[in-house]
Amino acid sequence: MPKFEVYKDKKGETRFRYRANNGEIMFSSEGYSVKASAMKAIASIKKNAPGAAVDELDAPATKAAKAAKAPAKAGTAKPAARARAAVAPKAKAAAKPKAAAKPKAAAKPRAAKAKVATPA
Repeated sequence: MPKFEVYKDKKGETRFRYRANNGEIMFSSEGYSVKASAMKAIASIKKNAPGAAVDELDAPATKAAKAAKAPAKAGTAKPAARARAAVAPKAKAAAKPKAAAKPKAAAKPRAAKAKVATPA
């Protein structure tokens, strides 16, 4: 049977966790300094969770996704326009031109080695 377990952590704060039928911990809470606060949180979950919506997220939310979901403020662009603006690539700062390569010094002519005939 699923249940909430209320316990004290190492810091002395009250926490709770929810265990499923198979005994697996489904989630746990933050630490509460007062046990009554933890109990109120459990009551709130019991009351509000049955109708909770399920959002499937493929990747971490990006600024563009958050902007698209955010309600429009008076006098601002529509959410779709904000989302496109957030997704649009930002202009890169003007790249500094690379220093011109130094010209190589002209190769010095090699002195031809004179063959010296050795007397026989």
